[in-house]
Amino acid sequence: MEISALFIGLRLALSLFELNSALVNGYREGLKQRAVLTEARSNDGVSTEATSVKCKLQGTTRLPVFSMDGDYIIGGVFSIHHYIHTVKHNYTTMPEPLRCTGSIDTRELRFSRAMIFAIEEINNSTKLLPGIRLGYQIHDSCASVPMAVQVAFQLSNGLDPVFYTGDNCSQSDTVMAIIGESGSTPSISMSRIIGPFNIPQVSHFATCACLSNKQEYPSFFRTIPSDQFQADALAKLVKHFGWTWIGAVRSDSEYGNNGMASFLDAAHKEGICVEYSESFYRTDPRIVVAFAASGDLMILFEELTQKPSPPRQWIGSEAWVTDPNMLRFTLCTGAIGFGIQQSVIPGLRDFLLDLSPTEVAQSPVLTEFWEDAFKCRLGKSEKVRLCDGTEDITTLQSPYTNKQKFRITNMVYKAVYAIAHAIYNAKNVFHYFLSPSLSYFTSSSQILAQLKKVNFSQNGYDVSFDANGDPVARYELVNWQKSKSGSIELVTVGLYDASLPVGQEFHINKNLTWVEDSTQVPSSVCSDSCPPGTRKVLQKGKPLCCYDCIPYSPDCFPCPKEFWPNAERNICFPKPVEFLSYNEVLGIILAAFSVGGACLAIITAAVFFNHRTSPIVRANNSELSFLLLFSLTLCFLCALTFIGTPSEWSCMLRHTAFGITFVLCISCVLGKTIVVLMAFKATLPGSNVMKWFGPPQQRMTVVSFTFIQVLICTIWLVLSPPFPMKNLTIYKERIILECALGSAVGFWAVLGYIGLLAVFCFVLAVLARKLPDNFNEAKLITFSMLIFCAVWITFIPAYVSSPGKFTVAVEIFAILASSFGLILCIFAPKCFIILFKPEKNTKKHLMNKNQY
Repeated sequence: MEISALFIGLRLALSLFELNSALVNGYREGLKQRAVLTEARSNDGVSTEATSVKCKLQGTTRLPVFSMDGDYIIGGVFSIHHYIHTVKHNYTTMPEPLRCTGSIDTRELRFSRAMIFAIEEINNSTKLLPGIRLGYQIHDSCASVPMAVQVAFQLSNGLDPVFYTGDNCSQSDTVMAIIGESGSTPSISMSRIIGPFNIPQVSHFATCACLSNKQEYPSFFRTIPSDQFQADALAKLVKHFGWTWIGAVRSDSEYGNNGMASFLDAAHKEGICVEYSESFYRTDPRIVVAFAASGDLMILFEELTQKPSPPRQWIGSEAWVTDPNMLRFTLCTGAIGFGIQQSVIPGLRDFLLDLSPTEVAQSPVLTEFWEDAFKCRLGKSEKVRLCDGTEDITTLQSPYTNKQKFRITNMVYKAVYAIAHAIYNAKNVFHYFLSPSLSYFTSSSQILAQLKKVNFSQNGYDVSFDANGDPVARYELVNWQKSKSGSIELVTVGLYDASLPVGQEFHINKNLTWVEDSTQVPSSVCSDSCPPGTRKVLQKGKPLCCYDCIPYSPDCFPCPKEFWPNAERNICFPKPVEFLSYNEVLGIILAAFSVGGACLAIITAAVFFNHRTSPIVRANNSELSFLLLFSLTLCFLCALTFIGTPSEWSCMLRHTAFGITFVLCISCVLGKTIVVLMAFKATLPGSNVMKWFGPPQQRMTVVSFTFIQVLICTIWLVLSPPFPMKNLTIYKERIILECALGSAVGFWAVLGYIGLLAVFCFVLAVLARKLPDNFNEAKLITFSMLIFCAVWITFIPAYVSSPGKFTVAVEIFAILASSFGLILCIFAPKCFIILFKPEKNTKKHLMNKNQY
C-alpha cells in the first residue's frame, strides 16, 4: 500500500477504510491498493488542482438479498439462513467468499419482508415523510458472526468498489441506520463495528441484557424488551406457582449465558433453589427453566424425543416458547413462558402473500423459498418437477404465511417507524432553527440523537426508548395447549407489565394446561415442610431448600439463652463467658504496657524533681510539667480499669477516669503551649502580656478545662451511667461480658470534648512552632499532638467495627499509644539533655539563639 506524503493528515481516516474493507472480505480479500492521483477539477467554470487518494477494493462486494434506492437508505440484517459454509484455508490461494447454506428460515424471511412492507407503507403515505423516499439494503447474516461482521462493514462503507478522497460524500449507498440482527451474539459484533461511526442499530429480537450498556454499545436500540426484564418475570412466575426447586438449561451464547445469569440472580432474590444451570440430567427436578435460542433447544428436544425422560414442566424464554417450529415437540405440552405481545399489522399478510412469479424469479432468496415450499424448480431440472405457475401460496402451512397476528414481526415494523420518526424529527429540528429553503443532509449521528427522543404510537402500541435504548417491558403469558385435533397450539393466558407496581405485574385470565395435559399445578419442592416434632438438617452439597426432617427426642426442649446444646443435642451446657482478662496473653501485654508507662512517667518526674533547679526544667514551666507527668501517670493506670470482669463500679470508673485524666493531660499541654506563645510576646519591646498569664492564670486554665469534663461525666453518671451487660447477639455459642455505654451521647460527648481540646492545642502549637525557643518546646508539642490526634481519629472506625472483647482492647491501645506519644515527644528530649548532655543544660545555652 502506498500513500502520498501530502496526505499524512488523512492517515487515520484512510486506515479505517482499509480495516473495513479487509474485514468485509475477511477470508477472501487482500489489502486495498492506493495510488495518489493529481488532476484538475472544475467547479462552476473555475479550474482547481486537487490531489486525491484512490482506494480500490480487492474483492467482490456482497450483494443484498433485497434492495431499493432512496433518499435515505436503511440497512437490514436477518438470519434468513441458519448455517454458513465452512471454508478450509490453505493460505496459498484466495479463499472462497462466505456463503450461507441450509434451508431458509421462513420466519426470518417474514421479518425481512415486513421491513420492506413498512418502508413501502411510509413511502406511499404523505403523513410522516412527504417528499422523501426511503430505500433499503437487506442482507442475510446466516446467523453467523463472521457474516454479520462482513455485512456491518459493508453497510458502513457503501457499495462503491472505488473511492476517491477528493469526491464529495454521497448518501446514496450508505445507510442511515440498521435494523437487526435477530440474535444477540451477531448484534453485539455489529454494534462494536458501527458504534464508533455513530450509525444507530435497532434490533427487533436481540434481548441480551448486556446490550443495555451504553458505554460499550452507545448506538444500540431495540424494540423488544431486555432479558433483564424477562429474567425478573420468569423468576416471579416460578415464585407465583410456588415452585422452589428447579433446574435450568441455557444456550452457550451471549443470549443464554447473560440471560441465565440475570435469571439466577432474580431467582436467588425470590428464594428459589436452582439445582443446576448448565447441564440436563434425567433424574433431576421436574420444573426446568430453559433460557435458550430455539435452534439450540431444538437439538436438545430431538435428543429427548429419541430417549424419553421423566415428564417435566418447561418454562421458556420468548426466544423459543413462541416459535411455531418448536410446537412439534409434544414432550413440552403444558410449557409456559413469556412472549412478545401479539399485534395486527393491517395489510401485512396480504403483502406477504402477494408474490408474483416474476418477483420470485428476480430474487434468489424468494426463488429458494418458493422451490422449497412447493417442491419444484423454476429453472431447468431433470429430477424435480418444474414450477408451472399454478402454485398457490395461500395454501402453504408455513410460519411465513400462517399468521394473522404478529409478535417479533411487529418489532421489525416498529423499528422501521422509529427510524422514520427520527429522520422526520432531525429534519424538523433543522428547518426550525435554520431556513426551510436550505437543502439539508441528515447524517447517521443526527438520526442517533433523535432516536433517543422518539415517542409515538403505531397501530395502538407506544414506541419509545429509555436511557439504555430499551422499550417498556410488556409480555404475554403463553401456554402450550393441546387442541381438539391433537396438535399443540400456543394460547395466550395472561399478561405481564413490568411498569406496574410490585405484586400487580401478573394478570392471568385463562386456565392453564400443565405437564402431561394436567389441569393441576405441578409441585416442585426439594423437601416438604417438616412436620411438628421434627427439625431441619441440611443435605450435604444440596441447596438450602433441600433438607431432611429429623425427629426431636420426646422430651426435647430449647436450651435457655445462656446455654448451648452439645453435638448430640441431648444436654445443655452453659455458654462460655468472654471478656478481656488478666489471664490471657492480650490482657497481660496491655497491662504490662500500662504499668510500664506509669513507671516511665514516675521516673521522668523523679529526674525532673532531682534537677528541678536546672535551667531546662525551670525554663519549661516546672509546675505544669509535674502536673502533666502526674496526669500521664493516671492515663496509663486508667487503662487497667478496662481489663478484668466488668462490674457496675468498673464500668462507671473506666470511662469517667479516662475522660477526666485525659482532659487534665491535654489542659496541661494547652497551658504549656500558651506559655510559649506568651513568652515570645513578652520579649517584644513594651510588652507585659506575661502578667496576664502567670502561674495563677495557668492553674485556673487547667482547673477550668478539667472542671467542664468533670461536669459532663457527672451528668452522664447521674442520667444514664455505663453498666455491665451480657451480649448474646454477636456470637451464638458464647457470651460476651462487656460494659454497655448507658448513654451513647454521654460517651461521645466525653470523647468529643477531649478531641476539641486536642485540636485547639494542636492549632496553637502549629502557630508557635517557628518561634525562637532553645529547647523546641512548640515543635515537640506540635508533634505530640499530631500523634495524639492521629491515634484517636483511627480509633473511631476501629472501635465501631471491633467485636466483643476486642472493642475494649482497641480502646486500651488508643489510651496507651496517645499517652506514650505525649511523654516521649515532650519529655524524652529534655531527659536526654539532663542525663547525657549536661553541658547544654546551662543558662548560657538557654539564652543562646542556636537550637540543639
